[in-house]
Amino acid sequence: MFTLKPVFEKSPVLMRDALCTALMDMAAENKNIVALDADLVSSSGLKPFFRAYPEQAVQCGIAEANMIGIAAGLSSVGKIPFAHSFGCFSSRRVCDQIMISCAYAKLNVRIIGSDPGVTASYNGGTHMPFEDMGVLRSIPQITLIELTDPVMAKNIIPQLEDVYGVYYLRMPRKSVIGVYEEGSSFEIGKGNQLTDGDDVTIIASGIMVAEALKAQAVLKAEGVGARVVDMFTWKPIDRELIARCARETGAFVTAENHNILGGLGAAVAEAMVSSCPVPMEMVGVEDRFGQVGTEEYLKEAYGLTASHIIEAAKKAISRKK
Repeated sequence: MFTLKPVFEKSPVLMRDALCTALMDMAAENKNIVALDADLVSSSGLKPFFRAYPEQAVQCGIAEANMIGIAAGLSSVGKIPFAHSFGCFSSRRVCDQIMISCAYAKLNVRIIGSDPGVTASYNGGTHMPFEDMGVLRSIPQITLIELTDPVMAKNIIPQLEDVYGVYYLRMPRKSVIGVYEEGSSFEIGKGNQLTDGDDVTIIASGIMVAEALKAQAVLKAEGVGARVVDMFTWKPIDRELIARCARETGAFVTAENHNILGGLGAAVAEAMVSSCPVPMEMVGVEDRFGQVGTEEYLKEAYGLTASHIIEAAKKAISRKK
C-alpha cells in the first residue's frame, strides 16, 4: 500500500543515507547481513555501517570483480551480502562474476549500483551507466529493481533479507524528488499505478517517475488523461499490469534514465506485444555515451524531461487511429 506525496519536491533524506539506515537496522538483528564496498564507503554513505559493524563489513578496495567473488563466497556459507559500487562498475565490469559466481551458482547476493545514468553527473561518460540494467537483464533469474525515492528504499531493502537469489538495485546516491509518503510499502515484481487516465499510459522508473508525474499534470490541464505507472521492478516485469493498461488506454510511453536499447522500454515492449500490442513511444537515452554536466543539463541534453514525455504521449495517442 502506497500513498503519493501531495507535493513533489527534493527529499531531505539522501538515497545513500536511506540505504545505510536500512542495512544497519538489518545488521543489528541479523549477524548474517554483510556490507561490501569497493573503496567507496564515503560515496556510498556506508561509513557509519563499517564503523558500527566492522565484523559484518568488508572493504574490498578498487577490485570490483573480486568483491562480487567475495560476496558469492559469503553467500555460500550462509551470509547475506550487499555489495556496492558505482553502477558502471557493479554491472558491466563484473558481469561475468554476477553471471557465473552468483546466478549460475544459484547463490544469494545483492548488488547495489549507485548513480545510474545522468545522476552520475560530474563523474562523466566513463562513470555514467546508461546500460547497466540492459547488461544484466539477460542473466537468467536475476531480479532488477530501480529505487524511486528514500521511502521506497527503506521499504524494499529490508525485504531482501528474507528472499533468495541475485538482486541488483539501481539508485542515485544523493537527493531525489520524493514521490511517496512515509509508511508506503511496495511489492517486488508489481508496478504501481500512480494516476488514472484513459488516453495513454506512461510507464516510468527511477528519476523519470517525477518527470512523468509533471507531464501527467500538464496533459491533464490540456484534457488528456495520462495514467502513470512506476515500474520499479524491471525484471520480473509486471506483465499483468502492462496488459491491463494496454487494453484500457491503447497507447504507451516509457520513460527511463537508461539506453532505450535493452532497457525499460524494451522490457515493456516485449511484455506488451505478447498480450495487447498498442502504439508505443520510448523516452530515454538514444544509444549515446555519457558526458560531464549537471543532472538538469544532462536530462535536457538526453531528452529526459517532462516536455519530452508530453511530446511522446501526444505522438503515441495520435498513432491510435
